[in-house]
Amino acid sequence: MPRPAISGHGVTARRQPFSAAVTGLGMVTAAGATAKATWHSVTQDTRPGGVRPHPELADLPCDFMYTSDLDTTEQLGVAAQRLMDRFSQLAVIAAREAIADARLDPETWDGSRVAVVIGSAHGGLPFYDQQSTAMAERGARRVSPKLAPLTVVNGAASSVCMDLGVRGPSLGVATACSSGTVALGTAHQLLRTGACDIAIAGGAESPISRLLIASACRMKAVSTRREDPAAACRPFDAARDGFVVGEGAGLLVLERPEHAAARRAPVRAHVSGYGASSDAYAAVAPDPEGKGIEQALRTAMADAGVRPGDVGHVNAHGTSTVVNDLIEATMLRRVIGEHPLVTSTKAMTGHTLGAAGGIETALTVLALEEQLVPPTANLDVPDPQLPLEIVRQQPRRASFDCAVKTSLGFGGHNAALVLTR
Repeated sequence: MPRPAISGHGVTARRQPFSAAVTGLGMVTAAGATAKATWHSVTQDTRPGGVRPHPELADLPCDFMYTSDLDTTEQLGVAAQRLMDRFSQLAVIAAREAIADARLDPETWDGSRVAVVIGSAHGGLPFYDQQSTAMAERGARRVSPKLAPLTVVNGAASSVCMDLGVRGPSLGVATACSSGTVALGTAHQLLRTGACDIAIAGGAESPISRLLIASACRMKAVSTRREDPAAACRPFDAARDGFVVGEGAGLLVLERPEHAAARRAPVRAHVSGYGASSDAYAAVAPDPEGKGIEQALRTAMADAGVRPGDVGHVNAHGTSTVVNDLIEATMLRRVIGEHPLVTSTKAMTGHTLGAAGGIETALTVLALEEQLVPPTANLDVPDPQLPLEIVRQQPRRASFDCAVKTSLGFGGHNAALVLTR
């Protein structure tokens, strides 16, 4: 496909197209403990089952969140579990599933040619909260010496490297809620330059933090629909009133296409384009005209060599906030048009912050593979101001070869990926 001549909007991509092969998926979410279970829930369940009141959040205006039922001790063992905060534990479990899905064996690969790039907005925040309480109540001598290695954002990438024997580039990405998408884009670039042959990339988050949710309540960013938590997150709905935080991990195995071909690996999809930008506007609010995310999306499309008419599906950021959904929907119509089938899967998984891009890109791969677009759960009354073809109530069968994933993060961090069959 010839590259389109796209000018303006900060788009200057002129490189030769490069498509990284997606050969493996791994997920742990409130919707399911594996990629298969999460996909089944997102496409078949009508209401989320993983959202519930949490004791850490008692008495807050938003006292509920999306959490996974997965017992990490069973999979990791007590000794290994104690060396990781929960977000790193989820990342390791998702990484194991992803490489098994890709039919890769760490015992036989060249670990120096494997990269790990994992995004997280907050890192080991729960352990940080615990240690802050310990110091306040019992003094400095009760603070764990493991505070730094367990709470740093790069902890998930480090833990995956140690678990799988990876000795290539290892990066922790922190761009708020776009972290997982930026991590995948960074992995795409590493593969493109030949810095590695395989990359394990995506996002991980476990933001079970009273302090964080209290702040989000003060910010009026989260839903306070305490009477019915399962109905609280409702992207693109006329009655939406904020997002609901969730935990999870979503990791993909990306490979240079010749590497995947040489080992005859089944290719599930391709990451064909990446774009990122900064709003330079505000610490929390996105640019009201959506210029930043538009720039990221146009850059990704130019990088992949696709035109608006080629895009058949968009997995939107779709947080369920009044402002974000309006800005994003308006931008999508302006850049791509009304024809793509749009969904937001956050009503089933929660807003997993830095993990969202990894989880939602994995779901986009499955949508391409199955030719099935998941519905946007809890979308009872579509907001008439959002001029898009948003899938709701039940999954939609469709024929499409190209899909887009968009992400926006606090601080104005935007990212977009183009995926192709």
